[in-house]
Parts: sequence; structure tokens; C-alpha cells
Amino acid sequence: MLYICKVEKKQIILSAALKILVKKGVHNTPMSAIGKAAETGMGTIYNYFPNKDALINEIYTDIKKQEKLLFENFEADKPIKTQFENYFTIAVDFFINNPNYFLFMEQLQASPIITERSKEEGRKSITPIFELLSVGKEQRIIKEMDTEEILMFIGGAILSYLRWYFNQTKKNETSLKNQVIMVWDAIKE
Repeated sequence: MLYICKVEKKQIILSAALKILVKKGVHNTPMSAIGKAAETGMGTIYNYFPNKDALINEIYTDIKKQEKLLFENFEADKPIKTQFENYFTIAVDFFINNPNYFLFMEQLQASPIITERSKEEGRKSITPIFELLSVGKEQRIIKEMDTEEILMFIGGAILSYLRWYFNQTKKNETSLKNQVIMVWDAIKE
């Protein structure tokens, strides 16, 4: 008989849930469908997650933790503009390489299902860009505006670009570079 360790079983459930939630939508996916997709019983799912909201929050925080890892070795010694260009490109590439993450986050980014605790964990993933913007403002390279407003603008630009990107049949190699230039031009002093 094959035994799957608890960590692997939990990951199988999370992975299956992500796929089906993206495909059917959060409100159209009952826990039984997640159990079927994960090829596990409902009791097993409820051993890990007390309800669907807890499962969704776990997927959200897992994605945000992976996103945070992308910036662990962020090159703070580079010029502010280069750091920004790298940040924007890495963030976009992360979601291009993980389209289900993008589709999930797009559905749930502003959802009341995501708890304040999960949102706080999610904010940790943008610490490097928050710090970058703060330093840029101190050095009078970035516009003197509320950092949260600048982050909202950058996040909106990333979201809009990804929506556009995933709807293109022919990929334009310069489109991301153009977006980076336009967003940089908008936030620089």
C-alpha cells in the first residue's frame, strides 16, 4: 500500500484546489469537487482545512510566499531605476510562468474571503519594492507621493499588462519593456 506523507497530501490538495478554483471559479466550486480533483476524501481535506475559505487563504499566502522568494536576492546596490525595472520584470514573469497563480489572484485579490492575516502576509512579498520606493523618494528619484498610492499604481499596471498579455495570440517581445518604461516615467521625479 502506498502512503503519502502529510506534507505531500496537503500540497496535492492545494494544487488540485488551485486548478479547479481557477477553472470553475471560487463560488462555483464546492469542497466535494476539490476532494474529487485531489483524489481524496472530504475527511482528509477537513483535517487540513476547516472550510473552503481557510483553503483559499492558504493558497493565497502560498503564492505570496513564493512571490516574496523572488526578491530575496534583490540587488539593492544597483541604481533605483535598474532595481525598479528588475522588480517589475520579475513580478510579471512570475505570473506569466504561473498563469494559474495570476488567475487565482485576479479573482481574489480584493475578495472579502482573504483575511486580514493573509493580506498582511501578502504585504511582506512587496517589502523590497516598498523599500525601493522609499529610498527613491529620499533621493528625489521617485515622486514624493504616498508610497501606498505608488504601489497601487504599479500593481494596477502589472495587473493590466498581465490581462492583456494572456489575451494575446501573438506575443510581442518589446511589450513588457515598453510597459516598464511607461510605468517608470510615471513614477520618477
